[in-house]
Amino acid sequence: MAIEGSASIEIDAPLARVYEVAADVENSPKWQPEIKSAVVTERGPDGEQLYVETKVDGKVRTLTSNLRFSYPSGTEMSWEQAKGDLKAVRGSWVFEDLGEGRTKATYSLYIDLGRALGLVIRGPLVDALRGQLCDSMPGKLKGYCEQ
Repeated sequence: MAIEGSASIEIDAPLARVYEVAADVENSPKWQPEIKSAVVTERGPDGEQLYVETKVDGKVRTLTSNLRFSYPSGTEMSWEQAKGDLKAVRGSWVFEDLGEGRTKATYSLYIDLGRALGLVIRGPLVDALRGQLCDSMPGKLKGYCEQ
């Protein structure tokens, strides 16, 4: 059972600000209430957060994922689960400078729940998780960046 999706939004904030907020994974619980904790366990030479243990409200239980982050440019970032409660997790943010202090943010996420969780998380619960973990994420980023 997989949960996947992509969503975009325009944010009234400069690209550098939007990117700074998204790339600060350890502070993501401030604007992503489903993330209960995000602990950086490895940083890059410039302080970038490379390996982060997250605990996320999975509706039926708290899910732990150790995520490896990469930052190929100042306009995108991606992550993949190295180990955790889920079979697979991959995600990304891509940012586009729209000019005049506006940014387009596109969020993509793929989660493979695995066999055991796939038997428990079904039907309307899958849709609720997709909304919480994917569809609403650009709006959460927008709300935080525009305050």
